[in-house]
Amino acid sequence: MTERSETPPAPATAPWRYAVGMFGTSIPINMIKGSMILYYVDILGLDVRVYAGVMIVYAVIDAVDNPVLGFLSDRTRTRWGRRRPWLVVGAPLLAASMIAFFSAPDSLEGLGLVLWFAIFAILCETFDSMLNANYGALLPELFPLERKRAVANSLRQGFQLVALVISLAVTPLLTTSVFGTEDTTVGFTTTAIIYGAIATAVILFMAFSAKENPRYAEGARPRFLPTLLTIVRNPKFWSIGVAGACYASAMGLVLAGLQLYVRYSLGLPVSNALFLQATVIICSAAGLVAWTRVIRRKGAAFTWRLAFVILALSFIPLFFAADLVTALLAGLLVGIGYSGMLATNDLIVARVLDDDARRHGQHREGLFLSAFGFFGRLNGIVTGLALASLGVFFGYNSGDDPGGQPDVAFRIYLCVYPFILCTIGAVLARFIRVPEGLSEAEADGDMTLAAVRSTAADDETAQ
Repeated sequence: MTERSETPPAPATAPWRYAVGMFGTSIPINMIKGSMILYYVDILGLDVRVYAGVMIVYAVIDAVDNPVLGFLSDRTRTRWGRRRPWLVVGAPLLAASMIAFFSAPDSLEGLGLVLWFAIFAILCETFDSMLNANYGALLPELFPLERKRAVANSLRQGFQLVALVISLAVTPLLTTSVFGTEDTTVGFTTTAIIYGAIATAVILFMAFSAKENPRYAEGARPRFLPTLLTIVRNPKFWSIGVAGACYASAMGLVLAGLQLYVRYSLGLPVSNALFLQATVIICSAAGLVAWTRVIRRKGAAFTWRLAFVILALSFIPLFFAADLVTALLAGLLVGIGYSGMLATNDLIVARVLDDDARRHGQHREGLFLSAFGFFGRLNGIVTGLALASLGVFFGYNSGDDPGGQPDVAFRIYLCVYPFILCTIGAVLARFIRVPEGLSEAEADGDMTLAAVRSTAADDETAQ
């Protein structure tokens, strides 16, 4: 019988040390997604049709390079681990790209402005993919049992919400009142520099704090095409991936359009987005504790389906909000539904990863998560087409040419489109059979799933 691996198990990682990394990964990309339309379309005057075209191209590129980055991460073998080198390299590169993204020279116009936007948007998304493929892959590795995984996930989502308060709610105040004005771009550059420095420091702290399990790197390096074929032949990959993409695309629309919803639909200064964003985020943070308890009692699958329904319904009162007060009340319901999705969606995906490792004896979380990211990355196409549709139906082409109904346009963009997407996701989730979580024996630190399968096969051969 083959001798079992004598590699010692990795020391336990404190959940907060892993979870804080979400704070660092969230600040840059959420500032980018939350302010790119305001910065490039409304202030710099980039036409929405050009914006849509660039977003479609970059979304396709990003969806293709995502699995490649995950695959390279799974094959990495270094004394520092599989994921840490990518995190250490990716953090400063994302920060530098974000600063450049929000530092377009004033002299740029026409093709020059389009190229600047396209190049740095693609670079930002590429380095964000590099970070999140590796950071996300650590969750099932560091916390194999779902009850511990749920706690770690809720903590990291809590850190993400803190980052959202800063990168979304505080950003409009910093860019338009503290460091700049409503009609200038200097505040965006200063804010990006500050956020980039904070994000890099936090990600590096997390990368050197997380203790990867060396046994996960003992198996043979996965091959790209066979692994990719295994993934795309898995029906759970498609059903859960599409449902998750509906949720991600809906929140992507909210993230991208909230500041202009406040400006045009509510008729308020952009800085008032602070109050609406803070309401949603604080409500979401408070709800994580309650949703985690529901997960423990009813399971991740039931809770995921319930959260989908609540999130879809929450966009109805937001559509009818007439002022800041009614928008804040509607935002509370959005926060409840959003909190439920934050608490459950990654747990559902992690179950698919566990099931793949159980069946095939390989830990290839990086490629699997990046393949799931294919759906999420395509939400750039959804946001681009949704914004372009405002020009077709309502005449909103840019801040210089807002048309006659920008108020209605951004109610449709921020409420109707997300409602449709979340309704589709809720219907799909209702009929998806989610894989079971790991048992205590399978999550035991004495052997990885691959070792369990290998030992069982050896025992059978010996008999």
